[in-house]
Amino acid sequence: MSDFKLSDALEWSPKEECHPSDLTDEQSKTFRISEELDLMVSHNKRTMKSVATLVLVVNRMKKPLSHCGRNLSDDELYSFIMDQVVEETILEGNWNTSLEQKRVLYERANSLKQCILTDMSQKNLILDSEQQCKLQAITLKAGYSHLKVNFNMSRYVPKLDATSVDSSCVLLSVRDKNMHLSCSWEDDRAVLNLEECNEDKLEKISEDTDMDRFLFIKRTTGYSLNTFESVKYRGWFISTSSDDGNHSVDMCQADSSQYQRNNTFKVYSN
Repeated sequence: MSDFKLSDALEWSPKEECHPSDLTDEQSKTFRISEELDLMVSHNKRTMKSVATLVLVVNRMKKPLSHCGRNLSDDELYSFIMDQVVEETILEGNWNTSLEQKRVLYERANSLKQCILTDMSQKNLILDSEQQCKLQAITLKAGYSHLKVNFNMSRYVPKLDATSVDSSCVLLSVRDKNMHLSCSWEDDRAVLNLEECNEDKLEKISEDTDMDRFLFIKRTTGYSLNTFESVKYRGWFISTSSDDGNHSVDMCQADSSQYQRNNTFKVYSN
């Protein structure tokens, strides 16, 4: 290492020669490479790899500088040196997109309303005694009001541009039960269900998570009539049957009259 001369590896030779043995630790000596650039050589017990790197860097910087037709400003000289010294490294890898944070579409607001729903025929919504994941709409006789389903209606605020999504989104949950109304797709149609889901998972609704199946767009018209449209399947509404013999609560399309369905409800606070 002590026999190596930096000038032997360069295409130019400084007017003065400097040998590492001529310098003590942490001493340095400066050489003029061109009018715009000086080279400072220090003795810090560098390895051969460090010396070789220095040689390559100096040679890379010298050639372009020799063709500059004017003096470089400090900023231009700094940028030039960094462009020559710093090499671009492209890293390739298989990224797991499932770990990336999903955009939040809806977030639960600090708003909770306890209520019951009745359709236009004054039918009350109750739990289906045979299918606990379904609701029924019936006219309750006196003494059976305890069968009415009490809902917690939670409001959600859209996190995107308010012009692109509706702002009156709600979650309908059965009070004192970990069950929520949801809309799924079966046999070419939307279907209404009661579905269990942890409350923590419903704090924020993110894209590509299928959790928007729990949300409904609540619209209020004259005389306090309300419709509940599925956020996930637009054009499908919560509805009851116009036939007194049919107690099902399910989804129907906007023109509900042709299906003999009612899709408007009154909301009563309790």
